[in-house]
Amino acid sequence: MLRVAVAIVPEVRQLLREDPSQLAALLEEIHDEDLADLIELLDDEEAAQVLKTLTARDAAPIFERLDEDTQEAMVEQLGVDNVASIAAEMSADERTDLIEGLPEAVGDTLLESLEKFDPEAAAEVSELAKWPEDSAGGLMTTDYISVPLDLTVADVIELIRKGGDDAETIYYVYVVTKTNRLLGVVSLRDLLLNPSTALLADVMTENVFSVSPETDQEEVARTMAKYDFNALPVLGADRKLLGVITVDDIMDVLTQESSEDMQRLAGVEPIEDGYFQTSFWMFIRKRGPWLAALFVSEFFTGTALRHYDAVIQSVAKLSYYVPLLISTGGNTGSQSASLIIRGLAVGDIKTSDWRRVFLRESGQGLVLGLMLASIGMIRVWMWGDELGFILTIGVTLVAIPFMGCTVGSMLPLLLRRIGVDPATSSTPFIATLIDVLGIIVYFNLAQIFLAQVIAAHMHPG
Repeated sequence: MLRVAVAIVPEVRQLLREDPSQLAALLEEIHDEDLADLIELLDDEEAAQVLKTLTARDAAPIFERLDEDTQEAMVEQLGVDNVASIAAEMSADERTDLIEGLPEAVGDTLLESLEKFDPEAAAEVSELAKWPEDSAGGLMTTDYISVPLDLTVADVIELIRKGGDDAETIYYVYVVTKTNRLLGVVSLRDLLLNPSTALLADVMTENVFSVSPETDQEEVARTMAKYDFNALPVLGADRKLLGVITVDDIMDVLTQESSEDMQRLAGVEPIEDGYFQTSFWMFIRKRGPWLAALFVSEFFTGTALRHYDAVIQSVAKLSYYVPLLISTGGNTGSQSASLIIRGLAVGDIKTSDWRRVFLRESGQGLVLGLMLASIGMIRVWMWGDELGFILTIGVTLVAIPFMGCTVGSMLPLLLRRIGVDPATSSTPFIATLIDVLGIIVYFNLAQIFLAQVIAAHMHPG
């Protein structure tokens, strides 16, 4: 929603022209997300002026929320040194994303400037940048609160008051050794509900859920969603605490993964930026190859139809029902594929469940086919077609949903089994496969149930 940002744009522009010193007072009550929207609505020069009126600490959460193109433009407008002061106030993971998202030369220059301004912040960037972007290491932040074991609840709460402002989350406090080996975790809730004199060792939880830095971001998201964690520690060798992943980063992952799956299901190569932030030719690059591949795959449908030219010429009205049958197969296959891909994404389904999935989907395909067949046969009967034609349509409408459900469910599982993203099976590809199989079944059944009609046409007299 851009309502707040849109509403204040005229007032912000007026203050920039007449009295920029009053701008900070106007913006202090507005949420950082709305301020990021405001920055992206303004011209680059105006946006830079707005950021200059704010302290680095106030500008940091706004800068974190800007898209990569806007961040790059602000670096150009503000200068590397000014941005370095803002970056130092950003959370470690967002700071790393900023530097990695910039063109390499600009990112390197910013990192060099950050090393002079805040060596510790620069070191955090170098540490986090070692891990792949889509891994737990790439998601984690080093801005967390850790304490030694020999403290009381009152001691820990006092440490939170002193250092919590710099932590990405204060809901969890991590208990570590001198070498940063994780011993346990205690939540803020537990600290507040226990006596201030209670020993940390008696309050903390030793059985801590954690992930390794190499863990894929989808697995991290599933773990946090399943157990309702607000944060999850990332442990290296010998249970050394490397960082934590917070729930706000996981929300971004879920949104990203969901968008990618939807795009792949629609036959579009994943697009990272928003619709209006993506160039015209980038859309062509992302959509064109898929459309070309799907177009070529549909040649098989035409080949299958041409194979039955003689049958179609004998009973011309067979061709009337081809679009109906094709859409039925595509729809059922797409439904099953979408359900299975979603189940795989959230962890409800594993590749080892393929037998159970096959039985459920084949059963559903059979029931759905019988339902559609009853409707289709009544319609063909109302048109006054002969019994053989009614049977051809009826049996075909049982077979096609059965094939659609089984193929649509098994193909994503097969792709996951061989290590390919199941969303790349793409419902259009499944639809094409079912189209071809459906045409083969349809015309072969027609040759059985309409044998006499076809023979009479081919051998008149």
